[in-house]
Amino acid sequence: MYDSGNPNKTEASNMSSIDLRQHKIITLADVEQAARAGAKELLLRADAVLTQDAADAAARYGMALGGRTASSTAASAPSGDGKWDALFRTPEAEAVKAEICAIGKKLWMRSYVDGNGGNISYRLTPEAVICTPTLCSKYDLTPADLCLVDLQGNQLAGLRARTSEILMHLEIYKAVPEAKAVVHCHPPHATAYAITARVPPTCVIPEYEVFIGRTALSPYETPGTQKFAETVIPFVKSHNSVLLANHGIVCWADTVTHAEWYAEVLDTYCWTLMNANQLGVPLSHIPSDKATDLLAIKKKLGLPDSRLDDPSCAVCEVQDRPGSISLPPSQCAVDVSEKFSPEAEAIIEAVTRAVLQKLGR
Repeated sequence: MYDSGNPNKTEASNMSSIDLRQHKIITLADVEQAARAGAKELLLRADAVLTQDAADAAARYGMALGGRTASSTAASAPSGDGKWDALFRTPEAEAVKAEICAIGKKLWMRSYVDGNGGNISYRLTPEAVICTPTLCSKYDLTPADLCLVDLQGNQLAGLRARTSEILMHLEIYKAVPEAKAVVHCHPPHATAYAITARVPPTCVIPEYEVFIGRTALSPYETPGTQKFAETVIPFVKSHNSVLLANHGIVCWADTVTHAEWYAEVLDTYCWTLMNANQLGVPLSHIPSDKATDLLAIKKKLGLPDSRLDDPSCAVCEVQDRPGSISLPPSQCAVDVSEKFSPEAEAIIEAVTRAVLQKLGR
């Protein structure tokens, strides 16, 4: 974005500055070039847009953002002068588009999506999100199919209409600053739990404990609506994966690839439990003290878990009935600041009770 061989440097309060005010969009490459040049401050125009990776890198290098008005932010919305389209064509955006398309094929090949099901997104800047379009098989995705939206769901760029379920992704981004990518899909084994109002037990397989942990179950709402989007809010601060009642799952992470990994870990775990159940003998469980070791690893990796946030949550939650591979959802899975309304609690309790009666339990 600028000539690194002849950067415009100024000295201000013993701070080496690089003037980028001629650029509308600041990318990761710009910040890294500035860091190599020894810059401690980036001089930006008031309406400049930083990609999410650029903003993260500036914070990591301890760079100040100068040359802006007091009301400006690193996520200033661009005016209608084609800046969104320019952002949508940056090398960072193109790399994200390629990754989304690759993950779409991976989801389809693993039978995690069918027809035009599922959707994928990535937060390119703090205020702009790349997402998949509506009515498109994830196997057939190309970069030209993808869309750019703001955090209110307004489409900013892209030739095809954005997915209606982007609203759920946006609620996750607004609730969890660490979330940079979201994958929603319908893997059959995890979805089997979601349609029976049950969740898998904990303390069985180490990888699941570290990368997923206790799973939450959100209440059902019509997909694509704002009410549906809001069902995940009580869970996403302390979970990176949520079962969506009678629908599928949603996972968030720092990259699209990692979000898809969490979907794999969750579905494979559910599948393994179902296979083990056919052996007709009780599951063996990881002892609580050893499970605590796994939680320590999880905390070091910076991954969320309700058991890390709430000391009252049991480390291991297993069913007393021998051989059981499912549990009712735990209230430990709910963010204490986002508890359900009494009406929602009553609905969840009634659904769970009806399912259990149907199963004769």
